[in-house]
Order: sequence, then structure tokens, then C-alpha cells
Amino acid sequence: MKAVCKSTEPKRRKTPADFRKRANVFKALSNPNRLLIVDALSAGERCVAELTELVGLDMSTVSNHLAVLRNAGLLADERRGTQVFYSLKTPCVTNIFCCLDEFDAGNER
Repeated sequence: MKAVCKSTEPKRRKTPADFRKRANVFKALSNPNRLLIVDALSAGERCVAELTELVGLDMSTVSNHLAVLRNAGLLADERRGTQVFYSLKTPCVTNIFCCLDEFDAGNER
């Protein structure tokens, strides 16, 4: 069964560069703490302090995780005074969680 993609881009043949970019996104998502951050941001923007409390790691470690996600193109950031707020650039990235739930259910047999 072929996946249904709701992209508004016209269909074109994917290049190796396209797949490298996608691999970078998967690499950024390959850490449980970063997955937790993405899941939290799916509910709306959060500041670094909130994410630090949620993840339970020190602020510099959380900032490093946020930088990985931002560099992969997953997050947007906005400075407001002394705080930085993060949000998902493309909230549809959380669809991967639904896919993984189906994957887990299919492999529990």
C-alpha cells in the first residue's frame, strides 16, 4: 500500500539530495529526548525553560537538542526579551508518531 502524501508540491522525481535531507530529519528525530520535545511542541510553542523542565535535563543539553532540530529544519525560534520560544515549522512531522504506533501494533503479533 502506497502512502498518501498531502503535499501541495507538484510530483517530481526525488533526487539523492532530497533523500539526504530526509535522512537528516530522521537523524534529528533519532533521540528520545528530541522526540519528547517535538511531541510537546505539537501542542504549541514553548520556551526553553518549559522544555527543560519537561525533558528533565540541564538547559545547555536541551538547547543542544533544540539546535539539532532547528538545523534539520523542524523548528522555528523567536526571541522575546530574554526568552526564546520554539515551535514546529511543519506540524505534520508529528504524523510520524501515528505511523510508528501502527508499526508497533503490527509487530506485536
